[in-house]
Amino acid sequence: MAWYRFRVTLHERRSGYLTIVLLVGLLGGLAMGAIAGARCTQSSYPALMAQSNNSDIFGLSGIYNPGIGQTIGYHAALERSIARLPYVRSAKSLVELNLLPLNAKGLPVLGAEAEAMYGSVDGEYFTQDRIIVTNGRMANPHRANEFVMDARSAKAFGFHLGEIVTFDAYSNSQTAQNLSALQVVKEIKPILQIKVKLVGVGVVQVVDLMQDSIDTTNNSLILFTPALGDQLLTCCVNTTLTAIQLRGGTAHESAVEAEIAKALPKGLPSEFTQVNAIISKAEQTIKPESIALGAFGLIALLATLVIAAQIIGRRIRLNAADLQVLRGLGAEPAMTFFDGLIGVLIAVLAGSLLACVVALALSPLAPLGPVRPYLSHGVNADWTVLGGGLAIMVVALGAVAVVASLRVTARRTSTWRDRSYRSSGAARAAASANLPVSAVTGIRFALEPGTGRNTVPVRSAILGAVIAVVIVTSTITFGASLRTLVSKPALYGWNFNYEINGGGGLGDIPAHRATALLKKDPYVQSWAGVYFGNLTIDRQTVAVMGASPDFQFGPPVLSGHGFRAASQVVLGTAALAQLDKKIGDTVNVRVGATTTRLTIVGTATMPTIGVGGLSHLEMGSGALLSYKLIPAAERDLYAVSPGPNAILVRMKPGVNHAAALASLNTILTKLGGRSNGGQVVGIQRPAQIINYRSLGSTPTVLGGALALGAVVALGLTLIASVRRRRRDLALLKILGFTHGQLAAAISCQSSVAVGIGTVVGMPLGIIAGRLIWDLFAHEINAVPQPTVPVLWVLLVVVGALVLANVVAAIPGRIAARTPTAPLLRAE
Repeated sequence: MAWYRFRVTLHERRSGYLTIVLLVGLLGGLAMGAIAGARCTQSSYPALMAQSNNSDIFGLSGIYNPGIGQTIGYHAALERSIARLPYVRSAKSLVELNLLPLNAKGLPVLGAEAEAMYGSVDGEYFTQDRIIVTNGRMANPHRANEFVMDARSAKAFGFHLGEIVTFDAYSNSQTAQNLSALQVVKEIKPILQIKVKLVGVGVVQVVDLMQDSIDTTNNSLILFTPALGDQLLTCCVNTTLTAIQLRGGTAHESAVEAEIAKALPKGLPSEFTQVNAIISKAEQTIKPESIALGAFGLIALLATLVIAAQIIGRRIRLNAADLQVLRGLGAEPAMTFFDGLIGVLIAVLAGSLLACVVALALSPLAPLGPVRPYLSHGVNADWTVLGGGLAIMVVALGAVAVVASLRVTARRTSTWRDRSYRSSGAARAAASANLPVSAVTGIRFALEPGTGRNTVPVRSAILGAVIAVVIVTSTITFGASLRTLVSKPALYGWNFNYEINGGGGLGDIPAHRATALLKKDPYVQSWAGVYFGNLTIDRQTVAVMGASPDFQFGPPVLSGHGFRAASQVVLGTAALAQLDKKIGDTVNVRVGATTTRLTIVGTATMPTIGVGGLSHLEMGSGALLSYKLIPAAERDLYAVSPGPNAILVRMKPGVNHAAALASLNTILTKLGGRSNGGQVVGIQRPAQIINYRSLGSTPTVLGGALALGAVVALGLTLIASVRRRRRDLALLKILGFTHGQLAAAISCQSSVAVGIGTVVGMPLGIIAGRLIWDLFAHEINAVPQPTVPVLWVLLVVVGALVLANVVAAIPGRIAARTPTAPLLRAE
């Protein structure tokens, strides 16, 4: 009988069922699509690394430097011994070749001598750590006459795709004569001259996709094939980098690094780069997109459940009068329970399935961020999200429908017919204040739900307005906080103006001479010297910055307190988690045979600073401790007056920064820093901050899409309200209401609903935006400083009221055209 009732009432009730289907399908699909997109975005970089067949660690294994006893740049026996170490699954090498490109006139290409030319050994960058070629194709590893290069270098050299370029190859002893490129070509006969074809441009190395400012100078990649590299291994290699894949992942990373350090030739430093740390940094960099997508997806899911629950409850309550007739005809409780419930459950199921289809249709838009251009993106089914979202919506909304049906079934006829009518106090107050009758009527329509068949979705309209305002307000609060972070370097650790470094973070700056010059500089307010290195802390290799206690440029403290004594250490939050410690614990710092115990006194947002291209401090990683713990040999690598590896400088307020920078460059020249590659650098931004440009308008677009969904829901609610109040509207027209007054009443109804939504939603949106931002700042290890844009919030209030009247236009026209005689005759 219930199924029969569903079929014969379908035509009458189909608009209500269709509303449920569309609301659940579109808004729920957007929610699931956003959550699936967040998961896809967050996993995009590890997925790309997996496609590249990435290594686990990179290490320096050869260098031509007669000063430390190294007369060759490639050690074949060493490479074989590394490949045979326990836990090493694969070891491949990349060598830097002594190659010089020539132009059509046989002269060296301008600027080419400063760029590294790499040759693959055993397939590095071809089969392991595969690079990406965006224009053209990858070189054939078996052909010695092909090469590829990055787009920036190709433009700087004037090379184009398909061009055949001549290269001269020189031995290490020939390049050691310190001649200019032009002198080399004129005075030295090359070991070999080769002609190679440029077959790929726009080469991208996956590990370099998301870099800090300090590492961007290492982006050049000019790569030759293993076929050519093998020919030059014994004569023309100055540096070797070994890439290692481990058995069992990174569990044995430290043990393998220790074994490699023992096997390295005397005088060769043991420097390693952990790919796992690169992946972690990249995931931190991508988190803004994934957090934004995930947060707004959850908001959309909540909005779907709440608004749909309101509509489902109202749809079932509309059957109350029919149930009394059915009872009078002898219907059993089970039949009255299922009357109307079957249609709602089918609508919920159909809407949930439609949501899955919508989510699948949205899946090609993911992932977002800098990895997107390098991954194939089509329809991607995230079964975890689709299955979970389908289950949540069907179970939650089905439960709402069942509860609503039970409540309606339990009520008797008199309950529905004799239910007392409660008028709105606000409407009575408006009438007492002699407001226009259209305004009083609009307030009554907005706040009085009516009874029986005249019940209207008052709460749904107000709730939809609340959700729309919450979404928009939280979005602009998050966006304003993001802009504040990007514009205030102190929030990501850079609480000084300039860094004078002695050459890539390794060179020395004569301390006494630097002090004398900085004291005389009219632009400088204060300065402090720092040292860089990598120390073993509780068996973990950690990038450190060494300074004196009470270091005046100490990074912003997130918890605990700053570095005040030589027995203390301040860690980045990620480093603290890596060591599995908490504030107040102690750690052991091992330097050679000496172990020093330090107390962890705080966590801080570290500046992006240190040795470019190698492990260095970043927002969440690294440590600040006494500079005396860094071995003296590492602090002073070169035969110059001892001093710090860098000097951090804060300028006086209001100075001309162009003049101040020029003054600091003059000081660096006087200190002789130019000869070591020293430079004065401004703000070094972490990869996270650099990548936030790719975030762009994502939060705004998502927030706008969800707010649009809430606005559409408000419009549907108003239309439903007009349809349910047709009898009231017909009576008003009989009593003399004009078309304009009816439209004004509906407009007032919409304005009141949105006004209440704004009053409630605005503070909730600000709170939600601040909470989301605090979560985000914590995840990226930045100083949490949420910002509320008061002007924009006020504009949201004004815009919401204007939009309310725009949305009310169609329902207002419907109200104005409501027929009177047929409705009243039916009554």
